[in-house]
Amino acid sequence: MTFVQKLNMTLGRVPPWLLYSVAVVPPVWLLWLGMTGGLGVEPIKELEHKLGELALQLFIATLAIRPLREWVGINLMKQRRALGVITFAYVALHLLVWLVLDVGILSEIWADIVKRPYITVGMAAFALMIPLAFTSNNLSLRKLGPKKWRSLHKLTYPAVLLGALHYVMLAKGFQLEPLIYMGVVLALLALRLKLPQKTAVA
Repeated sequence: MTFVQKLNMTLGRVPPWLLYSVAVVPPVWLLWLGMTGGLGVEPIKELEHKLGELALQLFIATLAIRPLREWVGINLMKQRRALGVITFAYVALHLLVWLVLDVGILSEIWADIVKRPYITVGMAAFALMIPLAFTSNNLSLRKLGPKKWRSLHKLTYPAVLLGALHYVMLAKGFQLEPLIYMGVVLALLALRLKLPQKTAVA
């Protein structure tokens, strides 16, 4: 048995509930740091940034699962749906911090969405993720059917692209890190163009 086969056997034993349990830790830890002065002089901004960056990292990891299986042989398909839901939860928390702790005034929230392009792009990414999150269950899969379900979940691609663009536009001046994230997203999307179109629903 090869190393990859052994790894896949181990990964196959990881239940989704364990991923959900672990996913609770970073937001709680970041909130604690913010309350105790561990996030610097602007804890709300830093909390907002950290949650958004974690969400983008998880989004990229979710996007990488299928190419990883096809090109390397490592199978994380069992965990893909849970990672997608966790990604949406992190994006929602990122948005909630901005709405409640950063802005807080409804009229200013709408003005920011309309006037600031990076916020408009971020909200568009979040809007695309809503149907993905609410159909990431077996009931929706049965009702929609595998073909329609897969078609709907292709919204993942523009959503992650908009998420990376949101980060690039948010950066002040030239910053390499957001460009690296964008480059990784573009590379993963390009890889998917070379993969077979037919795949099992996860």
